[in-house]
Amino acid sequence: MAGTDGGRPSIYPTLLYADAKSAIRQLSEAFGFTEASVYEDEEGKVVHAELVQGNGAVMLGSKGTGSRFDEAMKSAGPTGVYVVVDDVDAHHQRAVDHGAEILMPPTDQDYGSRDYMARDVEGNIWSFGTYAPETRV
Repeated sequence: MAGTDGGRPSIYPTLLYADAKSAIRQLSEAFGFTEASVYEDEEGKVVHAELVQGNGAVMLGSKGTGSRFDEAMKSAGPTGVYVVVDDVDAHHQRAVDHGAEILMPPTDQDYGSRDYMARDVEGNIWSFGTYAPETRV
């Protein structure tokens, strides 16, 4: 099975945005993602981007491209993505400093994690915490 050798992750959340450039800016500035690649069409619309956080990544693009994925996602609602970070409080402060909408401040959970939750510029929910699920079965 692909991705089980301890190398690249095998799951990549994929989101579409009406304004993908604004989403990339917020995810980079407020949430600390790093741009790995951004591909635009002739009109400057983001057709595909990959942003990295730790050893994981998220892929995103623009709504309205007419691609098969765009058509399939047309009636989909916002999504939720969980990202493991080392220092929840510092990460939260960065998000606050960049104007992110915080839905839950850093909170200690009964299962040992420390998490916070924010909403991105188009309503997707991003949770950041210290809990890292075991991926080896």
